[in-house]
Amino acid sequence: MASFIFRRVLQMIPTFAGVILLIFFLFKFFGGDPAEIMGGLQASAKQIESIRNQLGLNKPVWEQLWIFTRQVLTFDWGQSWATKESVSHIFSTRLPATLTVMLPILVLEVVLAIVCGMAVAYVRGSLTDRAVMVISTVALSISFLVYVIVGQYLFAFRLGWFPVQGWTNSTLQNLVQYAPLPVLLAVLVSLAPNTRLYRSFFLDEMGHDYVRTARAKGVPEKTILFRHVLRNALIPILTNIATQLPGVFIGSFLIEVFFSIPGLGREVYVAVNRSDYPVIQAVTIYLAVLTMVINLVTDLMYKLVDPRVVFK
Repeated sequence: MASFIFRRVLQMIPTFAGVILLIFFLFKFFGGDPAEIMGGLQASAKQIESIRNQLGLNKPVWEQLWIFTRQVLTFDWGQSWATKESVSHIFSTRLPATLTVMLPILVLEVVLAIVCGMAVAYVRGSLTDRAVMVISTVALSISFLVYVIVGQYLFAFRLGWFPVQGWTNSTLQNLVQYAPLPVLLAVLVSLAPNTRLYRSFFLDEMGHDYVRTARAKGVPEKTILFRHVLRNALIPILTNIATQLPGVFIGSFLIEVFFSIPGLGREVYVAVNRSDYPVIQAVTIYLAVLTMVINLVTDLMYKLVDPRVVFK
């Protein structure tokens, strides 16, 4: 396993270098002139030229690339162009709010989807199975904006169970008072597609020979489902979870915007609207690194779930 991890880490290096090059040249040649963006419409040519000198935009391309690479490796992205706030401070202060909302969403949607998927697979072909699939299909066709609008109107304005907006410095208060409504709505949105997906995983495993052999030996259906099918179906489930994890650290843009949650997702949304390149570049680079790390951890989890998995 150690050799596998070492090889994967070595493979990450050229991938990481490619990400740096891609981000640098995309923003260099297709993102507009940073000096003109920072100077605004009223800036004179002299002021724009002064900004270029401050940002080092008049230096050779290879030197600018080295400065950008050094920023990535030292975690020093300077200041936000819009707010003059340190980019590292933006990460450290916005990320806790994002995790406060997105981690409960991830845990609940995974657990509930697995339970619902197993339950529907257990009663496959029945009226309950068909009804759940119809409801899931209808739920998939409804936009998340509809869930937000209806949820805020029903649970906040009509019933008064939750506040529509608000946030404090207390994690416990946020979890109890401000996070439940966005968490509830996000889980409802994700439950339908994940239930359908996990149901297909379970049904695929239940069609294998080892399940038919267990049934022929008289093993109860619940034992087959929980002891054998679930464990084998966890590999594609882990793959699906791995694709969702990077989004946890960015947060759902719509959730944080509509509920005024001061998280990283809303900060990225605002940065894009303001063409705040340092923030956008930092988020893009670190999200790429996080994705590579999550993929590695997921591969290691495969071995934990199924000892038959062999690393090559």
